[in-house]
Amino acid sequence: MKKNFPDNEKAVWIIKKHGPLPLKKIAEQLRISTEGARFALLKLANEGLVKSTTMSQGRGRPQQIWSLTELGNSRFPDAHAELTARLISLMRETIGEEGLQTVIKANELQGIKKYTEEMHGLTELESRVKKLAEIRDAEGYMAEYQKDEYGFLLIENHCPICTAARACQGFCSSELNTFRIVLGDNVQIERIDHILQGARRCAYRITSS
Repeated sequence: MKKNFPDNEKAVWIIKKHGPLPLKKIAEQLRISTEGARFALLKLANEGLVKSTTMSQGRGRPQQIWSLTELGNSRFPDAHAELTARLISLMRETIGEEGLQTVIKANELQGIKKYTEEMHGLTELESRVKKLAEIRDAEGYMAEYQKDEYGFLLIENHCPICTAARACQGFCSSELNTFRIVLGDNVQIERIDHILQGARRCAYRITSS
C-alpha cells in the first residue's frame, strides 16, 4: 500500500503500520522535531483521527503513547465493505453455505495461480517471502516481512477485506492455505496475530521444516 496520505496525515499512516507509538518515535519516522510532531498530532487529535494515553514504564517519566481512533482506522478502507457483506449474505441465501465455500475455493485457486506466476524463478525462501509481501502490499494489506533467528515474519498491518472475513472466516483459512501452497512444501506457516481476534495486525511465522 502506498503512502498516499497528505503530509498533514502522515502520522496516521505511521501509527497504522507500527502500532501505538511514543512522540519521539513518531518524530523520528516523520523526520521532524518532537515539537513539530507534537503539533501535527494535536491537530490530528482535534480532527478525531488519533488519541493519546499515558503509560508508565519503570522509574522513568510516564510516556504519552499515540494510537489511532476508530475514525483514524477508517482512513484505511475495507474494500467495498457494505457491498461485500451484502453479497456474502445473498450467496448464503441463494446457493447455501456449501456453494459459498465453493466460491471461496475458486477465489483461492485464482490467487494461488497469480502468486505462483509472480514468484516464478524464485527458489530461496527469503526471496519468495519478500515477493509475497510485495504482492500483498500492492493489494492493500500494508504488508512487510522481517527476518529473525527463527525464520521470517510476514506482517499485514491492514486487512482490506476485513468485512468479508468477519462475515465468512473461510476467507482467512483460504489465505493461510494459499500462503502454504505458494511458499512450498518444506515450509511451515503459523498465524500468530489475527485482526479478527482483536490484534492490531495479522502476522505469520514462516520457518523451513
